[in-house]
Amino acid sequence: MAKKLNKQELREALKRKARQTYEPVKPKVQMGFIHNNVDCIGCRACEMACKDKNGLPPGPRFRRVQYIEGGTFPKVYAYKVNMSCNHCAEPACLPSCPTGAIWKRPDNGVVDIDSSLCIGCRKCEAACPFGAPQFIPELNIVAKCNMCIDELEAGRKPYCVMACMMRVLDVGPIDQIDKGAYDTKAYSEADKKNLVRQVKHMADPELTNPSIRFIAHEQGKVKS
Repeated sequence: MAKKLNKQELREALKRKARQTYEPVKPKVQMGFIHNNVDCIGCRACEMACKDKNGLPPGPRFRRVQYIEGGTFPKVYAYKVNMSCNHCAEPACLPSCPTGAIWKRPDNGVVDIDSSLCIGCRKCEAACPFGAPQFIPELNIVAKCNMCIDELEAGRKPYCVMACMMRVLDVGPIDQIDKGAYDTKAYSEADKKNLVRQVKHMADPELTNPSIRFIAHEQGKVKS
């Protein structure tokens, strides 16, 4: 059952709701994901860990592993694309929320949802170009990845990252990932030249500036 808000909480929620004066939060550090499309084996351990951590019923998936296959024999290919909420610099879901339930944390840039304020209108679900918000019918609310914020604040990594047996999924400051300066097993020195913001069939990153980078498979690169 949703908690009853006091006046101060209601005032803060209404401030977050003010779309007319909405300005994107500029966090101290913007945390983001990196996924190696080439080396991912599609085991879906990250998906299962995420569902377990968040107690999700059948249906909603905060993290989704997509299998991409194509070509004709003998030139065939297959790779995986792994995505959840991208914790965008300019999230489309945030200003679309009529109750101010969605907010961006100023310390690490995580886009979070206060479920006690969510009315299940699903406007954020329609606004997000990446399909991150997930409707949970049993609770009549929308929820999504919050980068396991409790783990992050405790100095640990999200469950999906910890569950990845191939270490192709990681999280870190997106500016360091972009520079190739972040210490991660998700990419090697040779991989850094293949670091991209977008892969095929993904919405234009210019829409919301998502905080995710990929080591792209050759067939998954977006040709400029």
